[in-house]
Amino acid sequence: MFGALIQSGLHIAFAIAWPPLLLGVITRTKAFFAGRIGPPLLQPYYDIARLLKKGSVLSDATTWVFLAGPVAGLAATLIATLVVPLGDRAGFVSFPGDFLLVAALFGLGRFLTASAALDAGSSFEAMGAAREMTFSSLAEPALLLGFLVLARVSGALDLSDMMAETLFEHPGQQGAAIALMFMSLFILLLAENCRIPFDDPTTHLELTMIHEVMVLDHSGPALGMIEYARATKFFVFAALLVRAIVPIAGDRLWADWPLFATGTLAAAVLVGIVESMIARLRLARVPVLLLSACMLSGFGIILLAR
Repeated sequence: MFGALIQSGLHIAFAIAWPPLLLGVITRTKAFFAGRIGPPLLQPYYDIARLLKKGSVLSDATTWVFLAGPVAGLAATLIATLVVPLGDRAGFVSFPGDFLLVAALFGLGRFLTASAALDAGSSFEAMGAAREMTFSSLAEPALLLGFLVLARVSGALDLSDMMAETLFEHPGQQGAAIALMFMSLFILLLAENCRIPFDDPTTHLELTMIHEVMVLDHSGPALGMIEYARATKFFVFAALLVRAIVPIAGDRLWADWPLFATGTLAAAVLVGIVESMIARLRLARVPVLLLSACMLSGFGIILLAR
């Protein structure tokens, strides 16, 4: 009983406190490859705290949807952290079919963010919302196909048991399917979190922005919630990657959580390396890479067909 309480406390603590650190690691990694010192690792925490203390500037054209979007989007990502298993074997909330809930929460957060962008009454933000929804129609099938690979390997329908089957525990045919799913999930991590080569969260070029253009009119606490939700979403995808490849037993409190934390930091470093070595894709090429993610997971399902 006491051990379960500790596991639950660590789960909630990691879900709340850890995500902004991963964005700081990405920034420092990119600064290292560029030959610069870069901002402090804790800079995302300072930025979010600064935004939460500021006031908001609202247009007369906006309604309650404009402010409800960031709040509901953050709530959706935080709920997803309770379903995804982190350092231990089980998620805080676990039931058969919960992977569908995770996919639905991501879709809900995306829909609410796009709705808030449309509520601003700007054709510029509407352009970004259209791009976001178009690319998400290709990203969501890849995510669901990846979950189906894990469900086929594990024979379970809840994420806690699905993520218990790791790549190194299946060196044969099932391991190859998990490896394909892992590559697909990494592509989705870059796409869903607006990272290079899909998008650049630091750019403000009008013709290339996707996610950033949708939040240009937000300020103050609303923008702070958007930034925190972005960090949390990256953390969820990094957790899925780590649990798919790192053999976490679930009964070693002293080893599982440090191993999980190290894995998420490694995922952030890997993203920083990728962003330092490649450039952004042209918008016309983005669907091709997303379709590749779908095909990778699809091939994984084919390998498991008997």
